[in-house]
Order: sequence, then structure tokens, then C-alpha cells
Amino acid sequence: MRLFSAFAIATMLSLQVFAQKKAPENWFNLDPKQDKIWGISSEKAYKELPIGKNDKKVIVAVIDAGSDVNHEDLKANIWVNPNEVSYNGKDDDNNGYIDDINGWNFIGGKNGNVNADTYESTRILAKYKGLPENQKPVFANDEEKILYEQALILYKKSYDETYPQYKQFSEIMKSINDMIKKTGSANPSVEQVEAIPAETKEDKDMKRIVKYIAMTGGVENSPIMSQLKEAETQLATMVNFNLNKEFDPRKLVGDNYENMNEHFYGNNEVYSMNVDHGTHVAGIIAAVRNNDLGVNGICEKAVIMTIKVVPNGDERDKDVANAIRYAADNGAKVINMSFGKKISPEKSVVDEAVAYALSKDVLMIHAAGNEAEDLATNAFYPNPNLIAQKMAAPNWIEVGASSWQKGKGRVATFSNYGKNQVEVFAPGVDIQSTFPNSKYKSESGTSMAAPVVAGVAALIRQNYPNLTAVQTKQIILLSALPCKEKIIIPGTKKKAKLSEISTTGAIVNAYEALVLAEKVSTGMVVLPKL
Repeated sequence: MRLFSAFAIATMLSLQVFAQKKAPENWFNLDPKQDKIWGISSEKAYKELPIGKNDKKVIVAVIDAGSDVNHEDLKANIWVNPNEVSYNGKDDDNNGYIDDINGWNFIGGKNGNVNADTYESTRILAKYKGLPENQKPVFANDEEKILYEQALILYKKSYDETYPQYKQFSEIMKSINDMIKKTGSANPSVEQVEAIPAETKEDKDMKRIVKYIAMTGGVENSPIMSQLKEAETQLATMVNFNLNKEFDPRKLVGDNYENMNEHFYGNNEVYSMNVDHGTHVAGIIAAVRNNDLGVNGICEKAVIMTIKVVPNGDERDKDVANAIRYAADNGAKVINMSFGKKISPEKSVVDEAVAYALSKDVLMIHAAGNEAEDLATNAFYPNPNLIAQKMAAPNWIEVGASSWQKGKGRVATFSNYGKNQVEVFAPGVDIQSTFPNSKYKSESGTSMAAPVVAGVAALIRQNYPNLTAVQTKQIILLSALPCKEKIIIPGTKKKAKLSEISTTGAIVNAYEALVLAEKVSTGMVVLPKL
């Protein structure tokens, strides 16, 4: 991977901060025609359509890293288990989970909660770490051998990219902090930075970086400093935990991890540690609308069931499967999954859970991933390809990310794609949503695009409860607005139509989906059989 000088990195970050166009407020809810912004027309839907005929709320399970269930703009729309008595230490509803008031945490136990975990490739290779150097493992079958070889490739790629970057960022941050100390202030002004003598080229570069920091909000508030610190923290986590074959936090959970049929483990602390991502996802779907706080979620009558399975690292197949089953068994009609990985040793367990969700009439929405890769040649898990069942799950929608920008910028530069793998695109760039401690933040990713679709699915299932999960999927795909302009294929410089990198070639639209749902619900339109 190409490495950059300290000043080059800081300059790129600063240019990104200064040059980046600001996304229109609430853009993902806006209408392409009325507002000239390619959102999903949900504001238009609320104004013009008879939304709200059904008073019963719809449960949307957010399988993620947990959520801030006390957020000012979310707490009114957090699922509360109606059959469980709060924190009495008993399993009142006999579902196998004690005090599951707002959902369940499958990566916690009596002794604490998993924060960081390894990558799946690290876990696979760790099984063979006791072998003498240069001795090849003996495999039980070809499947085990293929899994090992895949893990080896993925691990080496991550290792070779991460360690040089970690070293580089550590050196950059040390030099920046040393330069700040020379000013005599923990948060120096531009004038204080200017007064520092600098003779060597390195000192001059560092001085210019610290000056940028001072100009853009100071040590505590500068976006440049924030991005550098975030990068350093992420790289340190990757080195010390994600790629560390000696690290295994699973003892905190207390389950027998090898037993894939074990369902009842974990704890009820769905709000514990690292809930930034899950809180942001939940707000896109169900932040309280028009309450003079923060943001408007897409579905005003959705309640969020919080299920925690995603650590700072790769989620585990056993936990994902159990999370899907928990959601299906406890009334969720839509599941959002904004996570994924490149290898899945226990895919069959997840496949069984997906098939189970289908039997329970649950619609599943999954983020396509952020590697700017074609999923036709780069597998991403979980996915709807049910191997044992020899079918693609009809209750699954794979979502890529679109942007508020026009033309070549319509598709997010990071989004994964695939002609037969990614079915629809949805807003996933500069999405303002809820953040822990009643804060708000803009984030980008297919992780944001998936809950946009989940919010639309929730609108349909809440207003038209007679429609099935499969019908809801069909309605979302058939009503999505075709994107006829040429886009840039992520990760390349090639131009293409959106239909060349997705099944529908379209961007989801709540207004059109609800119009079609009304027609299907009343028998005016008959959907084609799958």
C-alpha cells in the first residue's frame, strides 16, 4: 500500500475538510423532483399520503453493536418487551433470555462485555498457531483446507497494510504532540504555533500541520486532529486485537463457542460500549419525527429492538444466527444488518437462521459493504445465498450506497456493488443521525444506506400489515426510481449505468413504495410470483 509523508496526509485531510461540499439538511428524506435532491421522498409521503391509518407499531430489529436506548430522540421509539418485568432477574416470558427489556447482547456475559475481537481470518489461523514454523497443517477435509487458505490470504493482506500504517501514524502523532508541547500550550493558537522555531524540513512540516489544527478548531475540535486520532486508534485496535492470534475475549461471554446449537447466552446490556454505530443506524430508521430535536427518522411508528453482536472486529456467525432467531421469535417484522466480513466458517448456521426468519415472515436488509468491490468476485457475508437450501433467500435485500451529489458522484465511491448481488441503492453519504449521549453526527457508509431501506420497509409493514415480507421486498424493488445518468463504478474510473452494477439500477423511494403498497394491498395490482 502506498505510504505518504506526514505533511501529505495532513494536507489531504485539511483539503478534504475545507473543500467538501456540505450535504443539504435532511437530504435523505427529500424528493428528487420537488427538492432537486435524490432522497427517498419520505417527507413528501408524510405530506401527501394517508400514512398513519394503523396505530399499531412495527418492530424493527437492529442487529449491530448496540444502541443508546436513552437517546433523547430515540427513547420514545425503543422496543420494550411487553412480557418481561424490568430487571427482576427472571425470565418472565420464558423465551430463554432473562430481563431482555430492550433486546439482547450476544457478546456479553456475567463477567463483562466484549469490546474488541479478532478478525475471522485471525480466528481461523489461530487454531493452527501451535505448529512448528514451516510445518503445514493437516486438514480434515477439502473444505477446511480452502477455509484456511482463504484466511491466510485475507490475514496477510490486512497485516501487510496495517502494520506500516500503524507505525507511520504513531510517528506522526508523536511528532505532532511534540510540536504542540513546544508551544507551551495544550491547545495552541495560530500565533503560538507561528512563534515556534523550525529549522529542519520535518519540523517545518510538523509546524504546518499544527498550524492547520489551530486554524480548524484547535486540538480538541479540529476535524484534522480528530481524523488523525481516529485513524491511529483504529490501527492500534487492528494491531493489538483484530490481527492478534493470541487474543481471545470470548471467555467473557461464557458460552461453549464450538456448540453452534447453543442459543441462550449473553446478557441484556444492549447499550454497553461502542454503541456509536448502532445508535446512528437506529436513528435513521426511527428517530422521533417533528419533535424539534435532532433528526427525523423514516418511520414514525417503528420501534427499535436492539440486538448486540458486533464487536470492534469481526462478528461471529453463531451470534449473528442467534440474533436473527431472537428477532424473529420476538416479533420483529424487519431486521437491519449493517455489518459484514469476507469469510464465514459457519455460514450454514446463519443460512438456517435466515430460512427460519423467512418462515416467520421477517424481511432482512443488509449493507453491501464499503470496499468498492464487485460482490460477484469478492464474497461478503452474511449473504442471501442459502447453500443447503439451494436458493437465494426471497426475504433479503442487499443495499448499496448512493450520494446526494449528481452525475458521476451519484454512487458512493466506497460502495460495494454487483449486477446480481446488490439489488438497490439508497442514500448512504453524509447522513445525519443520532449519536450516543443525545448527540448527532453525520456518517457515511452502506451501513447508513441499509437502514434507509429498513425504514421504508417499516413504513410499508406498519401501514399495510397484510403484506408479507416477500411482497414488501418486491414493492421496494419495483418502486425504486431508475437512475439513468452515467455513474462511476466504485474503485474504478469507469463510467456505467446503475443497472450494470445492481439488479434494479434504481434508488429506493418511500413515496412510490407506499403508493404501490396501497395498490397491492387493495388488490389493484398483483405482484409477479417469485
